[in-house]
Amino acid sequence: MSTHVARRLGHDGARTLPAVHPQHFRAVLGRFATGVVAITAIDPGTGEPCGLAANSFASVSLDPPLVSFCVAHTSTTWPRLRTARGLCVNVLADHQHQVCARLASSGGDKFAGLTWTLSPGGGPVIDGSLAWIDCTVEAEHVAGDHVIVVARVHGLDRHEDGGPLVFFRGGYGTFQP
Repeated sequence: MSTHVARRLGHDGARTLPAVHPQHFRAVLGRFATGVVAITAIDPGTGEPCGLAANSFASVSLDPPLVSFCVAHTSTTWPRLRTARGLCVNVLADHQHQVCARLASSGGDKFAGLTWTLSPGGGPVIDGSLAWIDCTVEAEHVAGDHVIVVARVHGLDRHEDGGPLVFFRGGYGTFQP
């Protein structure tokens, strides 16, 4: 059953809309399938790899080459990533659900047991990822409870063949062409 949200005119003639409930927002937007990426770097303070998972990744511009992703204000990993020399975006494959879960968790050694190599830009490329994108932070824009990060691409390539890890309706799946 769908509900219709009607626009109403307030006493000053301006249009008003009822507030959107967060759980309803999540349930409806969860019907939009997204790919999943891992944003990785070498922590400049420790020299160790660090990373986080994101499903809000997009191509922004061809000239100059820019991408974007969103990070929650509550992320404890983002402050470590943003100060790194460069970032590496890993496009996760359909068999990398556990990699995603590990990088989405808080605390601990997220890279324990993961195998990876350094990209030309110096960021961790996680074995099995479909592609990697070396970039640096170009701009950050506060947007509600997240930060929209715009990053300039310096290098990229395909890494492995296979299907993407897909996030849909609160769960992970695969894409079958």
